[in-house]
Amino acid sequence: MATYQLDQDHSSITFSVKHMMISKVKGEFRDFSFDVSGEAHDLENASAVVTIPVATIDTRSNDRDTHLKSADFFDVEQYPNITYRVTSFKKHAGDEYEVTGDLTIKDVTRTETFKVEYEGSGVDPWGNTRSGFEVDGKIKREDYNLTWNVALEAGGVLVGSDVKFQLHLEFIHG
Repeated sequence: MATYQLDQDHSSITFSVKHMMISKVKGEFRDFSFDVSGEAHDLENASAVVTIPVATIDTRSNDRDTHLKSADFFDVEQYPNITYRVTSFKKHAGDEYEVTGDLTIKDVTRTETFKVEYEGSGVDPWGNTRSGFEVDGKIKREDYNLTWNVALEAGGVLVGSDVKFQLHLEFIHG
């Protein structure tokens, strides 16, 4: 069984959501862990858990970040982490995979499936083998009790429903 260590300096979790139905707000989580183990050349039986401390959210606006951490949204005092527990990792064509797992945000856990692209592997100058992956996904925030919003006079709402996200992950093989 191989283990993989996440290289935090070369990995990221970013997201975007519509603002006022006319533009997007982008952000990231500055800290997260990704514990994964599996066969070195066959990740289909891999096990993995992603843990994201919600307090590390960064949208480049302190006021907005404070609001997102409040009970109106994530309620970090009561629910400090977002977690994703992988239950299935399936290879499709070429370098494309599909990951299924249980996503927990606040007090809600739902099974979600996301697209994964294997970006390749290589040996760094220090002799470590590294592998890169990109995960693309979209969730509806209301499915996770992230329901705060404001109706706009012209129609629509202040915060969009769909949250799109990307994970860029680089692992060091152990």
